[in-house]
Amino acid sequence: MTIHTFLLSTLMIFITTSNLLIAQEDEFEELDSELFATDTTIDSAPVRDIFNSTRIINGHSTETLGKKVMEFRVEHRFGDIAGAAGGVQQMFGFDNIADIRLALEYGITDNLMIGFGRSKGSGAPYRSLVDLFMKYRFIDQRKGGSPVSVSALGLMTFTYMKASTDSTQITFFPKFIHRLSYASQLNISRKFHDRLSLALIPTVVHQNYVDGNNQNTLFSLGGGARIGVTGTFGILLEYYHCFSSNAIRQDFTNSLSVAAEFITFGHNFTLFFSNARGLGETQFITNTTSDWLKGQFRFGFAVGRKFEY
Repeated sequence: MTIHTFLLSTLMIFITTSNLLIAQEDEFEELDSELFATDTTIDSAPVRDIFNSTRIINGHSTETLGKKVMEFRVEHRFGDIAGAAGGVQQMFGFDNIADIRLALEYGITDNLMIGFGRSKGSGAPYRSLVDLFMKYRFIDQRKGGSPVSVSALGLMTFTYMKASTDSTQITFFPKFIHRLSYASQLNISRKFHDRLSLALIPTVVHQNYVDGNNQNTLFSLGGGARIGVTGTFGILLEYYHCFSSNAIRQDFTNSLSVAAEFITFGHNFTLFFSNARGLGETQFITNTTSDWLKGQFRFGFAVGRKFEY
């Protein structure tokens, strides 16, 4: 899947959506007048729920949990639906588990949140992963102020898997610090109206230990979109393009995902298809090797349950 194919597919979806929006022009004009009427007051209320979750699909959104809100998250993805590792003998991937993450995340303020999670690890190449992150939204989209929301994310991943005895393997870990990876990210998003939100996500990933031909630090540019269908149901798109992919691994591919999102009281359900196996920016950005065109994509889901204190 090339970036050109992705952009063409996204354009087709947006064109189709535009036809739907035109058919409902009167409804949207009313929504726009309520949400985005011209207002010269800079201190007007911020636009909320640009995305309905702290994640788009694999990656983060600009959203943060509210103050004293804790969320328990379960993220799960199965094996390949088709291709050499999928098909009917593997129940189209349901017989296999690519990765699973359990996490607790907490809102310190309305704009600052932290999180802790543990992942099984996809084995490509890491297992037994622990992640810690902090996210701060420092600009809010406002009717009479900023046209976008912006958040900053800092994430660290640690693997406590048993080290390989083969010094040529990336999992050899000569030093403790070689078990650590980091990601830094700016997330920029805008809600155009209740039916369309877009995000641009420049991300830097640093791995302390890599193969001899690879580089430790790389840059990726992510993009995301939410297309609202009803008040509680939407379609999500997400793509991360790594500009240093030729310095990661020979079989590297960029992460591409599409999802359906359902909102209920206190819960957020995301059902998705993705070629990424790993969970978290340090994993799915750098270690995706599956190809959509070869059937190497998988079904997964994410469930978040919020608790207020």
